[in-house]
Amino acid sequence: MTGLIVEVKKFLENRGEGELVPGLSVGGLRWLGRGPGMSNKCISYSYMAGLLLILGMSYQRYLAVILIVGLAVRAGAQDVYTVSARQIKAPISPTMWGLFFEDINRGADGGLYAEMVKNASFDFPKPMMGWVTQPARVRTGIFMVINQSQVNGADPKFMRVDLAATDKVGLINEGFDEGMGFIKGARYEGMVRYRREGGSAVGITARIMNKTGNVLGEAVVDIAAADTSWREQHFSITAADSAGAGRLLLCFHGSGQLDIDRVSLFPGETWKGRPGGLRSDLAQLLADLHPGFLRFPGGCIVEGKDIVHRYQWKKTIGPMEDRQLIMSIWNDDVPGRQTPDYFESFGLGFYEYFQLCADIGAAPLPIVNCGLSCQFDAAEVVPMDELDPYVRDALDLIEFANGDATTTSWGAKRAALGHPAPFNLTLLGVGNENWGPQYAERLAVFSRAIKQRYPYMKLVCSSGYTPQKQEFQYIDSVLRSRHVDIIDEHFYNPPEWFLQNAVRYDSYDRGGPKIFVGEYAAQSDRIGSLRNENNLRTALAEAAFMTGLERNADVVTMASYAPLFAHVTGWQWTPDLIWFDNTRSCATPNYYVQQLFSTNRGTAVVPLLLDGASLTGQDSCWGTACLDQPKGELIVKLVNLSDKAKTRTVKLADGKFRGGAAVTVLAGKAPGEKNSLDNPDLVAPVTKEERVKGKEMKIVMPAYSCVVVRVKVS
Repeated sequence: MTGLIVEVKKFLENRGEGELVPGLSVGGLRWLGRGPGMSNKCISYSYMAGLLLILGMSYQRYLAVILIVGLAVRAGAQDVYTVSARQIKAPISPTMWGLFFEDINRGADGGLYAEMVKNASFDFPKPMMGWVTQPARVRTGIFMVINQSQVNGADPKFMRVDLAATDKVGLINEGFDEGMGFIKGARYEGMVRYRREGGSAVGITARIMNKTGNVLGEAVVDIAAADTSWREQHFSITAADSAGAGRLLLCFHGSGQLDIDRVSLFPGETWKGRPGGLRSDLAQLLADLHPGFLRFPGGCIVEGKDIVHRYQWKKTIGPMEDRQLIMSIWNDDVPGRQTPDYFESFGLGFYEYFQLCADIGAAPLPIVNCGLSCQFDAAEVVPMDELDPYVRDALDLIEFANGDATTTSWGAKRAALGHPAPFNLTLLGVGNENWGPQYAERLAVFSRAIKQRYPYMKLVCSSGYTPQKQEFQYIDSVLRSRHVDIIDEHFYNPPEWFLQNAVRYDSYDRGGPKIFVGEYAAQSDRIGSLRNENNLRTALAEAAFMTGLERNADVVTMASYAPLFAHVTGWQWTPDLIWFDNTRSCATPNYYVQQLFSTNRGTAVVPLLLDGASLTGQDSCWGTACLDQPKGELIVKLVNLSDKAKTRTVKLADGKFRGGAAVTVLAGKAPGEKNSLDNPDLVAPVTKEERVKGKEMKIVMPAYSCVVVRVKVS
């Protein structure tokens, strides 16, 4: 048979019409034609044999007729996707598409958490990091950092200002990365936490400046009468001009002694108008995804570089002076992107995470440390007989989220913070990217304790950092033997891997644990590379992979891209879903893919078939279909990774289309296109309305595109 194919191949290619290459269909070759309408047609081996017989008879005209008819028949089959709208394959979980948050790339401090002052409490190991004096050289003894760790270990330092009447001095804070961003006409809210001894007459004027020192606005900080207790004084400044690399200056005048514990500055407009809250543009980008869940706080910061630097949720709630700052694992973890001023202030703590979940309608998914530090770093292990405090933290967290505000201790603490109603926590992750016997034995302890007290809690269990290592096979088999609720799988691979693995979950055990694809992102270069980009090709590769997740919604119940945020100058890892500087933000093509899927989630998967098979790369196309049952709509998602536009017919095997169809297209001119702060809409979705009726609908897929169609069906 091979010899016959070779002869036909030579005949067709000698005619200059194209070439035959191995195709994806079983028992066939794919015709790559050069003529109009001849692209990517599939010819079976038996058809080849028939062609050769005709060739042997030398009936060229007959050959032409048979060839055209044969290709046309096959092409017609290639162009029709059949949907059975009444054949429900699986329900789609409300948590199907969600968010993964970690304080990496300035995701929290210097990012979503809107505090503009770096090292606001002078608690960094180098207490003057982020601060300089004005003038640069001042009289010895004017500024002194006092260590009060014996009084309050969570707030160990404060600044003492000892001023003579002749001193003209100040403190300047540089803000995060390139500086503080100010917008003309915008209001900024500041605060100084201070203590002034009797007889002191020190006063403060706060000024915001651009990088050349020009003052954009100022306010007098009203220091009250002498008092031995700490007080907070607020002030407000409106910027007279914009600045991208601004500074905050505190000018001191008078004489005497003044202690300063914290200096703060926030945009006047924060998310939901909460003082000391979140940056509104970044929070809005999260809300616009309509996520089913929010996983927090990470990520590697859950484990910490070592056990001392692990994330401890109890130290992230309440007043800022009770939140103990620690060094971030991302401070020096990436050799090519060292960030020595990266610390976690926990201004964005567990209460704020739960609050954000409630704001955007996302189910909370907190991750707790299981007694292991990051296994890529120190890989420290807490002895089994010392694990009780870690388990207690997990149990107390559930009580903090769900406990009665009047009958439980941690429920009462939640109410005291301002949220008497429970946060309705039903998901909890134990460990992050942990593996091996050391994880398995600690997970067993957590699982028993949590399930005994809270049997309704669904536990998310780690399977390590990649399924492409031997460690995955071990921990996956352990988790499956224990019949755990949810297994967390992570993928940071090239685009080609995502295209090939759109079928990954087709063969998973339907009766086994559910799958959470907790971290994934296509790497344009390689994992860990500083050259990775958020371009259209990576976004479409992820979209193709996501069609496979949706098609297998009976196995995969949750998925989230990672990482979420990155500051354009303060990042350590790329690619990332959302990029920002100190005043602007930019959604990537990858973000828009996530949005297309999350806002068109649907409630039930239905078959979308090409020649009786799922659409998993045939003719460089991937696709899936689902129903939004409450709205009576069919949702079709298609991905075209080729450089040619394609027109396909979607045919209903049962029912009819009725009314208009909303067709949303995400496309670009080239696969390497990407958005930027200066050109944020280069690759962005466009929606139009089309009239459809009957049982068939034409869909045009531009080159390099993801197309989502919503249409009423009956």
